[in-house]
Amino acid sequence: MELRQLRYFLKVVEHGSLGRAALELNVGTSALSQQISKLENELSVRLLTRSSTGVSPTPAGIAFQHHAQLTLRQAENAAQAAQRERMSGYVSLGFAPSTSSVLALPLIAVMRQRYPNIQLHLVEMLSGYLTSQLHARQLDLAILFHSDPGRRFRVRPLLDEKLFLISSTDQQGIPTGPSVTLDQLTHIPLVLPSGQHGLRSTINNAFAHSRCEPTVVMNVDGLALLMETVKAGYAATIQPGAVAAKAREQGLRVMQIADAHAGRRNLLVSLPDDELSPAALAARVAILDTTRELVASARWPGAQLLDEHDI
Repeated sequence: MELRQLRYFLKVVEHGSLGRAALELNVGTSALSQQISKLENELSVRLLTRSSTGVSPTPAGIAFQHHAQLTLRQAENAAQAAQRERMSGYVSLGFAPSTSSVLALPLIAVMRQRYPNIQLHLVEMLSGYLTSQLHARQLDLAILFHSDPGRRFRVRPLLDEKLFLISSTDQQGIPTGPSVTLDQLTHIPLVLPSGQHGLRSTINNAFAHSRCEPTVVMNVDGLALLMETVKAGYAATIQPGAVAAKAREQGLRVMQIADAHAGRRNLLVSLPDDELSPAALAARVAILDTTRELVASARWPGAQLLDEHDI
């Protein structure tokens, strides 16, 4: 008897349908039915009654349901206890300021809940500097916007995020509507990070692809000061979805840039698996889980999750 079979059985009973249970479990209906049949054969008793309207537990199934729930709960408690004892140590994580603004606090919450004995070292700096920190083995993991195939890093695509125009609500000349194109922004005064930022290269390349040029009136290196400049109404800015999330909360005007090429790819980059501690491996899983939750709950605007083969 496998724990997986217990989970399958309980999910079928919960939904009263093999099809709905299979959909939630992300398995085929026939595969789910086979596992239930194997469980019944092992127990030599019929657990479910199948009919044209669905499935329901037999008296034996009702009795089995209670003990299956207890067994799974005890197994989960055992796994959590083992992880709490095993997962301790130190892990260093690097983020660009824009990424940190949306991901850092939710990740801290997840890590504290799952692995309270792991000590986090969070580093916020430009992505180019983060790459240098990885090369020097001063970071275990970082979220970057380009890969370095010449190194033995583990590179995992995380998500693609769109770019957004962000401005104060009273700034003049801003187009109306939920989205805007780059060629509509050529007359808008912009404050952007300087050329040493990867984001500036991304923005310049996007405008070049659209055969137009931005009107940059100010360069500000430092996300907090840049956004204060926008709030004061001196200029608008272009930022990724991670920054747009906070901008909306602050009452700023946020418009997604509709051009298909106006975006950037986020990569989860780490040292090779054989150089990572169990704490760092656990943190990598936590980053993936936290990112999925932020995207699913629309707290990372303009973000689209990627799978491991999208690089």
